[in-house]
Amino acid sequence: MTLELKGITKRVDGRLHIKETSLRLEPGHFNVLLGETGAGKTSLIKLMAGLDRCASGSILMEGVDVTKQNTQQRNISLVHQFFVNYPHMSVFDNIASPLKVAGMAKSEIEGRVEEAADLLQLRPMLHRRPHELSGGQQQRTALARAIAKESNAVFLDEPLANLDYKLREELRAQLPELFAGRGAVVVYATSEPEEALLLGGQTALMQDGNVTQFGKTADIYRNPADLVSASVFSDPPINSARVTKKGDEIRLDAHVKWTATGEASGLADGEYDVAVRPHYVSPVRIADRHVPMTGTVQVTELTGSESSAHFKLGDQSWVSLSQGVHPYQVGEDHEFFMDPDHCFYFLPNGQRAR
Repeated sequence: MTLELKGITKRVDGRLHIKETSLRLEPGHFNVLLGETGAGKTSLIKLMAGLDRCASGSILMEGVDVTKQNTQQRNISLVHQFFVNYPHMSVFDNIASPLKVAGMAKSEIEGRVEEAADLLQLRPMLHRRPHELSGGQQQRTALARAIAKESNAVFLDEPLANLDYKLREELRAQLPELFAGRGAVVVYATSEPEEALLLGGQTALMQDGNVTQFGKTADIYRNPADLVSASVFSDPPINSARVTKKGDEIRLDAHVKWTATGEASGLADGEYDVAVRPHYVSPVRIADRHVPMTGTVQVTELTGSESSAHFKLGDQSWVSLSQGVHPYQVGEDHEFFMDPDHCFYFLPNGQRAR
């Protein structure tokens, strides 16, 4: 089963909310929609699921135009970040609900529900009501319903966002395996770049209702086509600044400069925007070629085994993310070291410099 979007758009109050989008989504892997809150991920899912109508363009499922079909006619499943279960029904009946609506035989319903319940470790809870379940178990119930239905397409709209850290990690690891070999197109929306990388497959980067880049997840992480795509695929935010290349030297300001190597060595002399992810800006020098820069620490954070520091470099705000605990003092100058081998260079119009 393939799901193809051909130039679809969506308008809200006369304004173009989803800009013209064309994608071909295949089964066999996750198709991730990655973007910040408000980027248009949920709106695009609603169009694909038939919950909203396209202003223009068409949607094809296995070559058949379903643009004007409603959600029920498209045979899809949708799992939200909120635990959407019927409170008056048992877990068994929640999972079985779309199968009963379809008029499926009782024996087949039982087989599908039990199979899905075993996959999601829900067998002991089949006779409970949703209010008797934990948040993770409720979301497992919603996922089991999607699996039991054996839909042509499954849309997962930030399904782990409201779970605690441990449950998110467990379910995130299980999801690709749960949907493997089922022949359905799986679309997964997230605002977390790390989650997209863990799920693999293909990713569509979204910003302001527009798909900025689409392809194999690892490839577009390593090779963003433009500065917008590089920014979408970075958390904390990617560092960027205007630099000047002259000969084999790249200069950020009077004190920060480095030798152009690799991709940068072939660039013509001129101005570019350099971008580097925060984990390639370290408070300690790891290699001789790393570029020293001194900035004033503004904010520090300790998250698990990582330390981050937001610091002022000239009139730019930069971020460093590194392993371990580091003795930052807010308001003090601190030396950082940037890895020039992991810099991206973009033209002033935002396109990748080649």
